[in-house]
Amino acid sequence: MAIDPSQFHLHNVTDTCSVWNVLSSSTLYRAAVAAKCSFCVTGFVDYECLAKPRTLPNDSSRELQRRLQEARRAGQFEVHSCSIADLQVIGLLESRKRLGKGELSSIAFAMGRGLAVLTDDQGARKLSAATGAHPTQTTPHLHGWLIFTRRLDDADHCNVLSQHQQMEGCLAPHLQDAYVLALQCARNALSTPE
Repeated sequence: MAIDPSQFHLHNVTDTCSVWNVLSSSTLYRAAVAAKCSFCVTGFVDYECLAKPRTLPNDSSRELQRRLQEARRAGQFEVHSCSIADLQVIGLLESRKRLGKGELSSIAFAMGRGLAVLTDDQGARKLSAATGAHPTQTTPHLHGWLIFTRRLDDADHCNVLSQHQQMEGCLAPHLQDAYVLALQCARNALSTPE
């Protein structure tokens, strides 16, 4: 999925993986909030993040849960219930892709409200984009947009990568690719035709 780092929808329905990826870097998260990005989750995602028993909880997962609870107290990652119509859409989407309820509920909730879906799951991205009813975005796209709009600089980029890896995140190569693309787009935007 190609991204345009010059564009990013500010209001996002976030699935479980993206909650953890956004919160894995305090630098990325603070810049996103300062740029007026908002994130919400469905009840299914809330359950997966905070209530669902974990087989092997570790320090990183406990820290991410703590960060999510702190972000909630600050008004981010508000929990929304799915409507009957959303649940019917989830049923239809389930037959098209084998995804978890968190991803499906995020797509269905966003579809019904014209919000963007923020997902780092490849199957969920494909399904969300195929519905065509709303923007589909990723954490690397968010990172690239923050670089392009100069809300993050080169030093911040290094911090984002380091913090993400410390929380056992696996998006570092994609964050790096988004960074390079954002710099190329920024350079192209500054070029003047002769």
